[in-house]
Amino acid sequence: MSNDPLLQPYRLKHLTLRNRIVVTSHEPTYCDDGLPKDRYRAYTVARAKGGIAMTMTAGSAAVSRDSPPAFNNLLAWRDEIVPWVRRMTDEVHEAGAAIMIQLTHLGRRTRWDTGHWLPSLSTTHRQEPAHRAFPKKMEDWDIERVIRDFADAAERMKEGGMDGIEIESYGHLVDQFYSPATNELEGPYGSGSLENRMRFCLEVFEAMRARVGDDFILGIRYSADERLPDGLTAADGIEIGRRLRDSGLIDFQNIIRGNIATDAALTDVIPVQGMKNAPHLDFAGELRAGTGLPTLHASKIPDVATARHAIAAGKLDLVGMTRAHLADPHIVRKITAGREDDIRPCVGANYCLDRIYQGGMAFCIHNPATGREETMPHEIPKAAARRKVVIVGAGPGGLEAARVAAERGHEVVVFEAAAHPGGQIRLTAQSERRREMISIVDWRMSRCTALGVSFRFNSWAEPEDVLAEAPDVVIVATGGLPDTEVLTSGNDLAVSAWDIISGDVRPGADVLVFDDAGDHAGLQAAEVIARTGAKVEVMTADRTFAPEVMGMNLVPYMRALQTLDTTFTVTYRATAARREGNRIIVTIGSDYGGVAQTRTVDQLVINHGTLPLDELYFALKPLSRNGGEVSHDALIAGAPQTVERHPEGQFQLFRIGDAVSSRNTHAAIYDALRLVKDI
Repeated sequence: MSNDPLLQPYRLKHLTLRNRIVVTSHEPTYCDDGLPKDRYRAYTVARAKGGIAMTMTAGSAAVSRDSPPAFNNLLAWRDEIVPWVRRMTDEVHEAGAAIMIQLTHLGRRTRWDTGHWLPSLSTTHRQEPAHRAFPKKMEDWDIERVIRDFADAAERMKEGGMDGIEIESYGHLVDQFYSPATNELEGPYGSGSLENRMRFCLEVFEAMRARVGDDFILGIRYSADERLPDGLTAADGIEIGRRLRDSGLIDFQNIIRGNIATDAALTDVIPVQGMKNAPHLDFAGELRAGTGLPTLHASKIPDVATARHAIAAGKLDLVGMTRAHLADPHIVRKITAGREDDIRPCVGANYCLDRIYQGGMAFCIHNPATGREETMPHEIPKAAARRKVVIVGAGPGGLEAARVAAERGHEVVVFEAAAHPGGQIRLTAQSERRREMISIVDWRMSRCTALGVSFRFNSWAEPEDVLAEAPDVVIVATGGLPDTEVLTSGNDLAVSAWDIISGDVRPGADVLVFDDAGDHAGLQAAEVIARTGAKVEVMTADRTFAPEVMGMNLVPYMRALQTLDTTFTVTYRATAARREGNRIIVTIGSDYGGVAQTRTVDQLVINHGTLPLDELYFALKPLSRNGGEVSHDALIAGAPQTVERHPEGQFQLFRIGDAVSSRNTHAAIYDALRLVKDI
């Protein structure tokens, strides 16, 4: 048996887990009508097959109708969920892993204008800033009903074959009861004492235990220190843990530190790139020591070394590597095989979580197979015959195309005009806070090198260069260049966000950043400028700035920019510019009409996406068999591309990523995978 601390079995009550690595409860929002159907099951089972000890699904499944999902959560109050849960648990068990589910009532952390349009519930009338609904203060019959709903849902989950249940407390209704920051009730469940505030939590566990029996695992994920002026302290957290332990009702604790009532607070609980790894690990260890309860914890533990330390140092019994398993579901299998260097790294981009809070599915920024297991492979199968594949461009899309083609067993040649790979990723990584993004490039270069891909750097590929390779397939991944031609006049006076980030243009002292794309580049350029001491105004025609950055990634930008001389202006549009001496007069309008303003600045920066570098593609198009055509039906279905417009053509031709249109890193990598996996 291995001596690796991560690979040691662990006994949780009656359940023996095969190692110490778990995927903690999270909601990828893959469910269908509140049920974990095929997509959800395939995603969950893939991680079980990858070797984890336990997957904890649903973050969180709602137990009551007046807890409508804040995003596409599972509905544990539906009887129809049981057979779907059973199918999922059976397959996870067949793969050798345990499976649990997280149950909750969201309380005020939702809205009333969704689901069945019932008032949100809480122990207070105060709104949660993140969700903005003003809740109904619970009555006695609400309390009775919700306790019963928890018990009913627990019974359904046991019937569905789950090994256990975790109650989601922090930020949700259970926490709203026992936190002095939110409990404004009177009487036996009220704010007068911890005993009163914990009463609801204990009665929920009592009701569930009565339904599921002693041979079923129950636990809780809770904040043991809310980091709020009037919230729970670390001492409160230890006392709550001890009382839960002494009740005999729970079998494990899952420790969180902080609160999630705002985007900023949530980001401290679940840190994004540029923030410290494992910031709450030591605290979780203190709770384990102070309560004696089996303890698990997850919060930006992205790498095996940190996870191994957590177990070896006795800080945790089980370590959660949840986002890491979105990036690579086969972490444990690779550890076991001595292939840790081959693990696809989590880069902390938080594309997964931010998409959820925008109402989308959780997708990894650089593993497009995650959440698409029914059509996209995590492991690339070998091709029946070896072919010659030429790729032009070594950005993230081109590198993924090269990697997948090489994994298929093909001969691969990559042309890149720059001296180094990476494309826009290399530009993004100029920011110290976003340097982790370069791992997207480094991992693919490592794989390509191991697989024998030939790279031609400092090579601007012309049609004759491509043809000289006698390719069977050509992938144009040349990306795009910034589009600053958005003004009616004076476009020559503007510079791009890329110019600023790259250092090609020195920041001015009084700068207007007109952000018409709403992505990272606009805010990244603004931060570069502001850190020089310059005065910066970020302007957008949108009703909110940087809508593509999304909530949790926005937090570090705001923490930086709000401490500097930066203002934000929404619903206004830069329309024209003219030179006046050494200054620029920018004309300002509005999509809403009736606005005619000016700004006088010494630099105008425009962020308006990119235009494709597609000259090579169009030059090669007449020579290709498919005329560059992509069958959308085949692409969506994950099937091979078989279009033939010119049977006499010399090769198949495709373009991907920003060489098609201005999109993002995930789109480019997804393009590459779904095209090349069948070549």
